[in-house]
Amino acid sequence: MAVPKRKTSRMKRGFRRSADALKQPSYVEDKDSGELRRPHHIDLKSGMYGGKQVLEPKSEA
Repeated sequence: MAVPKRKTSRMKRGFRRSADALKQPSYVEDKDSGELRRPHHIDLKSGMYGGKQVLEPKSEA
């Protein structure tokens, strides 16, 4: 049977358990297109970020 060589400290245990508290990613509704997007991310449909055109808009396929 496998036995740990050393005791896991409270700090290391806490670092490992901190991932349990992660929440689902949040989404916001885009003001212009009404699409859902991540906060502080480019809207891929329109190519806008912060009210400026950053990328070419995606063409409808």
